[in-house]
Amino acid sequence: MGILEGKRILVTGVLTDSSIAYAVAKLAQEEGAQVVLTGFGRLSLVERIAKRLPEPPPVVELDVQNTEHLDTLAERVGEHVGALDGVVHSIGFAPQSALGGNFLQTSWEDVATAMHVSTYSFKSLAVACLPLMKGGGSVVGLDFDASKAWPVYDWMGVAKAGLESCSRYLARDLAAHGIRVNLVAAGPLRTMAAKSIPGFKDFEESWPARAPLGWDLSDPVPTAKACVALLSDWFPATSGEILHVDGGAHAMG
Repeated sequence: MGILEGKRILVTGVLTDSSIAYAVAKLAQEEGAQVVLTGFGRLSLVERIAKRLPEPPPVVELDVQNTEHLDTLAERVGEHVGALDGVVHSIGFAPQSALGGNFLQTSWEDVATAMHVSTYSFKSLAVACLPLMKGGGSVVGLDFDASKAWPVYDWMGVAKAGLESCSRYLARDLAAHGIRVNLVAAGPLRTMAAKSIPGFKDFEESWPARAPLGWDLSDPVPTAKACVALLSDWFPATSGEILHVDGGAHAMG
């Protein structure tokens, strides 16, 4: 019996088999969960990646900036599973002008896009799934430590700070529905999202040395394990928390 036996989990953000979201979906299935994925843009790509999972899951289209997609999400996901016990938010995007040292020059339009996709979508996804979570459950989001100003991360760092605050308010308001809300702040990983950040090599060179436990930039499994644990019943009284999975780097001076 896996720790997610019988649970139904929605996982967003699977783009490649090296992504954190893919690792979460794979481990969730191995722990007994029935998984549904969402995809944005090239659905055929997500469907192809989904076939590499132990049990190829259905893929539902979701653009978190599309109100119609959000309004119909519960109905469309409900066609595959009768309810949801967990939701994984692995969605983030910032235009190139909002990254790479352009902080003072970035336009509001590009900042607004980063905040909409990377921050507000955490709330909108949770609310869209609420009709399927009448029995309570767990919402888990993927974070990158926003307590510091990182090189090149710029407005994405601001968006992540907003995500951390958003998670606390969601934890407050969804508690009445029996839903826990937590974030996993992962160390840097060589994902497609990371490759889009100019200067990401700075993190690659410094992080393993800063982390007292060490850090493997190519291994998303420790992060996936934390997400799956938070989706399970093993954290029944934990909400509004940020769980760091970064080799301990966040705690070092």
